[in-house]
Amino acid sequence: MKLALQALGVGVALGGTPVLHGIDVGFPAARWTSVVGPNGAGKSTLLKALAGLLTHSGQVRLLERPLAQWRGRERARCLAWLGQGEQGADDLSVWDVAMLGRLPHQSWLAAPSGADRAAVEQALRATQAWDWRERPLGALSGGERQRVLLARLLAVDAQVLLMDEPLANLDPPHQADWLLLVRELVAQGRTVVSVLHEIGMALHADQMVVMAHGRVVHQGACEDAGTHRALEEVFDHRVVIHPLGDQWVALPR
Repeated sequence: MKLALQALGVGVALGGTPVLHGIDVGFPAARWTSVVGPNGAGKSTLLKALAGLLTHSGQVRLLERPLAQWRGRERARCLAWLGQGEQGADDLSVWDVAMLGRLPHQSWLAAPSGADRAAVEQALRATQAWDWRERPLGALSGGERQRVLLARLLAVDAQVLLMDEPLANLDPPHQADWLLLVRELVAQGRTVVSVLHEIGMALHADQMVVMAHGRVVHQGACEDAGTHRALEEVFDHRVVIHPLGDQWVALPR
């Protein structure tokens, strides 16, 4: 199995306090992996380490090369990041915010190319934000802003996409749209890794990484009984995984 992204003995300390403890985990190429666990499990910290945003021990490998060996612009074209609760410049237009995703493809101070404009339009249409392209970011609701930031991520046209709480502020129909979008990305051969609090949505992924106390306690297919047991255990058996048609849902016990 080819891995698009891999953590080898990755440890992170924040403010002198260890948060991740020697994480070993791999993310299969052209698959969607959801990362779940209770608050404080280290999910967001792991994603930031994978994105190269945090100093860490051990090694992160991107497409079988150490992340440290990638040049900045090269890495930014291959690995796209959507952080939790990200802010944008409120006075920028929606179009300009999405165009920021094209910076890794542009020469210094160069005007956007036709390919840049096409990528941004495609991204805004994919997130149903095209009609607001001339509006300032600050005039949008929380859910609308999130869709614009998602468009910025898509505009990068990266091979590997990391998303931390991408469903924040999205209503159920747009959460369903996000799910369809991820499936389309995977069908195109992209790799998606997402941290999700919505366990029911996370169970739609191909693989799941279950975390607790800064460690990976389980990795497996979302339909596996072992994955369901691990989920129930890290949430102190306050949820139970049940089948619903051909899917799985998390219900309070």
